[in-house]
Amino acid sequence: MSLLALAVTGRGLVDPEEPAVRADDEALLRGRAAFETLRVYAGRPFRLEAHLDRLAASAESIGLPPVERAEVEDLASLVLPAADAIDAVLRLVWTAGPAAGPPSGLALLSEIPASIEDVRARGARAVSLLGVRAVAPWLLPGVKSTSYAVNMAAEAEAKRRGADDAIFVDADGVVLEGTVTNVWWRRGQTLHTPSLDLGVLAGVTRAALLELAPSCGYRAEEGVYLLDDVLGADEAFTSSSVREVLPITELDGRKLARGPAADALQKALRTLAAKV
Repeated sequence: MSLLALAVTGRGLVDPEEPAVRADDEALLRGRAAFETLRVYAGRPFRLEAHLDRLAASAESIGLPPVERAEVEDLASLVLPAADAIDAVLRLVWTAGPAAGPPSGLALLSEIPASIEDVRARGARAVSLLGVRAVAPWLLPGVKSTSYAVNMAAEAEAKRRGADDAIFVDADGVVLEGTVTNVWWRRGQTLHTPSLDLGVLAGVTRAALLELAPSCGYRAEEGVYLLDDVLGADEAFTSSSVREVLPITELDGRKLARGPAADALQKALRTLAAKV
């Protein structure tokens, strides 16, 4: 993603090509940083408050200094004018800083990858990969940290297999989440998605879809499900802030029908975002 604007604690707006993080920042040395990524619609961030809440919770779980919420909001306000009236990606980062501190905040504004709409149009191809059920506190359930190497390795493995993304499944075959998404599927008029009790990310878009489902004619259930449940579904899709709702049309080489729920929820999500 092409970087449009960057703001850093204590420096304000910074040239995107200039250094922004100290070499001894623990975000770089140990991956000790929390982050949030959200979509900006026509220059307006979608559910910024919810993302800031989750950023603060992630920082607390990692053991970072408390997030200076007003400071992060100020950084976001500095980069958002670069979006003007276009859609963009806003990434907020809170780092541990060097060993003796202080912590540091960053706000990055980027272009939305053009490939997302191409995938939405044709449907995503996915593969299932072994994942870990993050139920113990030291596994950081539901935390967005910059220690994202496993997720990126899984995405690379999916692409090596000719797919667009991966879905994590534990050793018992329980469906968890995508590399950067929540997973959904439909049977009849019921939408299913893995429970947060499994340690999956409490996606902000996931929460929005739970709210929107009834208005689209569906009821939603959260629970513990096996991969076969997805493979036997009437349709399947993923959700995330940047990718929004993406239909899955192939999983582990098996074709899945493209159904009406993903398109209806995508339309409802865009309508909701336009009201912000």
